[in-house]
Amino acid sequence: MTAPQIINEENIFEKIYVIRNIKVMLDRDLAEIYGVKAIRLREQVKRNAARFPKHFMFQLSEDEADLMVSQNAIPSRKHLGGAMPYAFSEHGILMLANILKSDQAILMSIKIIEVFIKIREMILNNKDLLLKLERLETILTDHDDQIQKLFGLLKHLITEKQEPREPMGYKLSGDKDRNQT
Repeated sequence: MTAPQIINEENIFEKIYVIRNIKVMLDRDLAEIYGVKAIRLREQVKRNAARFPKHFMFQLSEDEADLMVSQNAIPSRKHLGGAMPYAFSEHGILMLANILKSDQAILMSIKIIEVFIKIREMILNNKDLLLKLERLETILTDHDDQIQKLFGLLKHLITEKQEPREPMGYKLSGDKDRNQT
């Protein structure tokens, strides 16, 4: 067992990745947080395979591991260990606490679940903000169209041929223009 570490929410948040459109944590990160070796964590998972359906846990493919390394989420392929890592969803993380049964695993699982809850809350808050921005964009687009029409009309008025007009005002009896008509 590794020495217990002080893990705060920010440390946990940094270890959450989105793979296959699911927020997950990797087995090596969970082992570190739970204070166990990654190989022991994997052994427990294999012994309790029935508790981990595909939506609780899956193993990364070669391409997914390469993508994580290329996007600097993981410094190098060596950092993943010898085997392709397992990725655990929020439910899989909770199930891990049930099979590891240490006080640290239980405590850390609670912290991890709280972080996932905060992420969901942030997404919901941002969703409301996104809806407001979309409404504002619609209004601005409508105003944009109206302004473009206005500019079109102004341009038409400016470029319209100016036909000579009859002068306005009082005309004297001796005006040439009057005699010609």
